[in-house]
Amino acid sequence: MEKLDYRKAYKDLYLPKTTPAIITVPPINFAMIDGEGDPNGEEFAIATAALYSFSYSVKMSYKSNNVPEGYYPYIVFPLEGVWDLIDKTVSAKVKSNFAYTIMIRQPDFLTEDLFEHFLSETKKKKPNVYLDKIKYGTITEGLCCQMLHVGSYDNESESFKKMEQFCKNNGYRRISKKHREIYLSDPRKVDSSKLKTVLRFKVEQE
Repeated sequence: MEKLDYRKAYKDLYLPKTTPAIITVPPINFAMIDGEGDPNGEEFAIATAALYSFSYSVKMSYKSNNVPEGYYPYIVFPLEGVWDLIDKTVSAKVKSNFAYTIMIRQPDFLTEDLFEHFLSETKKKKPNVYLDKIKYGTITEGLCCQMLHVGSYDNESESFKKMEQFCKNNGYRRISKKHREIYLSDPRKVDSSKLKTVLRFKVEQE
């Protein structure tokens, strides 16, 4: 059976163009961890590792004695983050003021019961204090503006300006300062000038 490749199956969500577009995002199930502070710190790295450990435990479950009902082979989805500010009066350049929820999309066959099972299994095999903070749930973003940002995370404001101007020109309005980032590149392996990140925020028609 061919692996489900999110880059092909959900191309509109994970491979957008480098120009803004309006899309409708369907309900999606995620494993998530809430946090605060500078994403360059150790806590963010440990939380990210916990999400990947759990996600690979689900992916590799076909090798277990109890293969989940409805299991299908797939490529693990990329890390995503929803970003906000703790203190809205502080500049977005102050990274210690960030509030975030990082997450990895999960396959359709993962139920709440299976989530608890795999979480327990992951804790046994790859202990990580942040596994206790993982939650499982569905997020429905609905109408959004998004584009592919190529370059450093620190230059994302340029892309956001393009997105907001696109919305203004086409009868849409951004409804929240929160935004989503989907990390298509590994910053440990890719030069910052070549990083690919999907940027997305919620909108409504004016």
